[in-house]
Amino acid sequence: MKNIYLFFEIILACLSFIFYKVTKFIIGGLFIVYLAINKKQASQWRVLSDKTLRSPLILPVLMTKGPRWNTHAIIGTLGAFKVEQEIAIDLESANNSADSWIAVVYSFPSYKTITSIESNKINSKGKWHSIKLPSGRYSLGLRYYNRRDNIVLPAVKIDDKEFVANTSVPSNVNDFYHDLIQAKNWFYLSLHYYIFTILKLRKYLPEPFVRREYLPVGAPDTTFIYNYLKNNQALEINFAPEIIQNCNIYFNLYDRSSLPLNWCQIDTIQYKLPAPQYNSYYLLRIRPKPLIDKSLTLDWQIKYENQDLQKLTIQ
Repeated sequence: MKNIYLFFEIILACLSFIFYKVTKFIIGGLFIVYLAINKKQASQWRVLSDKTLRSPLILPVLMTKGPRWNTHAIIGTLGAFKVEQEIAIDLESANNSADSWIAVVYSFPSYKTITSIESNKINSKGKWHSIKLPSGRYSLGLRYYNRRDNIVLPAVKIDDKEFVANTSVPSNVNDFYHDLIQAKNWFYLSLHYYIFTILKLRKYLPEPFVRREYLPVGAPDTTFIYNYLKNNQALEINFAPEIIQNCNIYFNLYDRSSLPLNWCQIDTIQYKLPAPQYNSYYLLRIRPKPLIDKSLTLDWQIKYENQDLQKLTIQ
């Protein structure tokens, strides 16, 4: 009976995978057209917020391009824009807004990661930080971690000309995440149904494939650890003390439609999550703390103590 259930689950997962790929292609094309028509949207910071999600196309775009929601960061996107030689970011605004931040440059419209600026890897004493780029079209994604009360997205210059000015952001901009699960419906469940299954069958699949599907736009300078949780299965995570000392650790739990159920920042050597009611999957984002000169090399091991407990050790 168990094998029959798994067979049908794999069939449904394959259908979900195809549905996701087709939908992502269609919605991606529509979004490119939307930005081409609404050029003003491309030339100003788009902050992920409740107001943004009220636009008809935005939630489907996010659920196909970056579906593992980062509830811990304030997120801004910019572009697409044309670059001939370089792009520059106002460091003062970014450093005054968050203890840790990362700006990622993506190619457009393929959204492949080209390069990034990480706050703990650059000389932050100057006013501007510039990156040389080949001539082409790009977009920019900015994440503020451990933000401060006064939040300002930075000015950006392209080829030494101001493209966008500093943009203030309300401190409660991320409150919408608490109600996001209410957006769950058959459409988003169908899109992401296959993710739980490929995590479940992870040892039989190429790891680069699993990572690419689970983290289509994973940020550099971040270690990602993830797995599935069966319904009524608790989770226990144990960290080496030096990881707690040197890293910021952000935990997210998602339902099977990839909407956030639970999240927190972990600062103790042991974290326990009660068993969820439904099948779900989790994601740990581990980032070096500011002023840490080198990144730790992390090893982790997932153990099933029994059917009711999944135990994860990170050292």
